Amino acid sequence: MNLLKILYPERCIICDGVLALSEHNFCGKCLSELKLIKEPVCMRCGRPVKSEEEYCEECREVKHNFVGGRFSFSYEQTASGLYRFKYMNRMRYAVGYGEILGRELKTWIGAVGADALVPVPLHKKRLIKRGYNQAKLLAEEISRHTGIPVYADLVARIKNTVPQKTFDRKHRVNNLKNAFIVRENVVKLDTVIIVDDIFTTGSTIDSLSEALTAAGVKRVFFITVTAAGT
Repeated sequence: MNLLKILYPERCIICDGVLALSEHNFCGKCLSELKLIKEPVCMRCGRPVKSEEEYCEECREVKHNFVGGRFSFSYEQTASGLYRFKYMNRMRYAVGYGEILGRELKTWIGAVGADALVPVPLHKKRLIKRGYNQAKLLAEEISRHTGIPVYADLVARIKNTVPQKTFDRKHRVNNLKNAFIVRENVVKLDTVIIVDDIFTTGSTIDSLSEALTAAGVKRVFFITVTAAGT
């Protein structure tokens, strides 16, 4: 095992530095400086709020289709790592993210009582080009720590949407209209948790939540690694 780590060294999921043989997922410096999201947080999107607030300003103004969600990492620390995870074949990053999310969100996940984890699907053309779905990898790691099964084929992305990062909320919503279809029976699924890498405006999770609830799921939550602006 150590020989493999010498020949193919693992890299820190924050700074991309080569890890020492004794290090796992994070280098010592990044682990010591890791800023995880703690309570109080918005009851809807999970962003930090003041102690007297239940919802952040955005969630007081925007009606979401999901019940609530959580994330654990700050965007400032994870933005570059998530880019590598998503576009540069750093699939192993899912192990580090999943371990932290499973530990930090254990109580919240237990309270949700989810029947399934549903990773946000990629359109088949994008999946072929990328070679993997980072949300599915992340869901599988969270499942390993929580025991909640992954329903990776429950939903299909039938619309090959334009990348969302340059759009405002209105255009994101229009871009994702009718983008997902539920292709399996959800009669046994009362509550599900959608899994994705990042929460920006919530439009992707809203669109997927709408498809799931229309198919019969009663409550939809989400887990992401981070959220924009944190």
